[in-house]
Amino acid sequence: MALSRLSSRAKPLLQPLAFTALRRHISTDNTPLTIETTLPFTSHLCESPSRTVETTSSELLSFFHDMALMRRMEIAADSLYKAKLIRGFCHLYDGQEAVAIGMESAITKKDAIITSYRDHCTFLGRGGKLIDAFSELMGRKTGCSNGKGGSMHFYKKDASFYGGHGIVGAQVPLGCGLAFAQKYGKEEAVTFTLYGDGAANQGQLFEALNIAALWDLPAILVCENNHYGMGTAEWRSAKSPAYFKRGDYVPGLKVDGMDALAVKQACKFAKEHALKHGPIILEMDTYRYHGHSMSDPGSTYRTRGEISEVRQVRDPIDRVRKLIISHDIATEKELKDMEKEVRKEVDAAVAQAKESPIPDPSELFTNIYVKGFGAESFGADRKELRATLP
Repeated sequence: MALSRLSSRAKPLLQPLAFTALRRHISTDNTPLTIETTLPFTSHLCESPSRTVETTSSELLSFFHDMALMRRMEIAADSLYKAKLIRGFCHLYDGQEAVAIGMESAITKKDAIITSYRDHCTFLGRGGKLIDAFSELMGRKTGCSNGKGGSMHFYKKDASFYGGHGIVGAQVPLGCGLAFAQKYGKEEAVTFTLYGDGAANQGQLFEALNIAALWDLPAILVCENNHYGMGTAEWRSAKSPAYFKRGDYVPGLKVDGMDALAVKQACKFAKEHALKHGPIILEMDTYRYHGHSMSDPGSTYRTRGEISEVRQVRDPIDRVRKLIISHDIATEKELKDMEKEVRKEVDAAVAQAKESPIPDPSELFTNIYVKGFGAESFGADRKELRATLP
């Protein structure tokens, strides 16, 4: 079966620009597929979800397209940083795309997500546009945070995406606060709070989890375990690297974070659990291909052979590629054509973002205080500024 026989309802999450022409020929086949996850789940204080996952041809194609788009975006960001068009901190997500895609497929935009500084792909998964992402990365006015947040502070409030946070682990208590608001407002929604294995030893995580468990908050703590906290291997920093068990009295689940369908199944299970019983921890066993940030080559504390082996054996995009081909959904050539369209789309977004204006200097002191609750300064000298303070 070629792409020409797939459903016109096979809409990727990210609303591509250039891919529209390719999808125009897709017809109708949305037959349910049953696929088993690559690895079993490992549970703590709860039953494991079934390894059998329901999906469709269109969902698998959207997974492939969206992860390819995320991967290409991060590769482009690498080039822009090296060209000094992106400045400051920049943490890339390539290798971990299955977490963002699988999570998004199991929830709705009523469910909230909050994450750390590795946030570009989560923003896209929530429906953010490439142009908004690249504009923000380059500090342009049309960025998702008006060019003021940069790489670490992406937001999309209308899709319940609350950032992008630069302080290690600081988003965990904020995420539990979001879950409190959801329960207080009887919203029947949950909050996914993402953090890395490097943040898993933070005291504030355990304090927030304690309150969440006491109050049965619909909080899902997601440890994206890429096995290196900055340049430190997990076995050097954690006496107990079984992060899904670290909540002790809180149930947990270890998930193959390189398998988009396993992530989807785990997040669906976690949402149902959190709405009925309160918090749960998901440990996503994943891997990043780049270093911790653009200032880290990523090869001083791990071998190139290790990275290459993960790419060959566990790559999340290649896993979906193989599923699509083995189920006769599309051919290898058709998938390569899709990737070519993705590359064009990313290149077009980069070019457009470069033309976006830089914020006016007068914007420097705006968005610091809520209007009427503090001082707003527009180029005032220190004496004038002090006179405005209460």
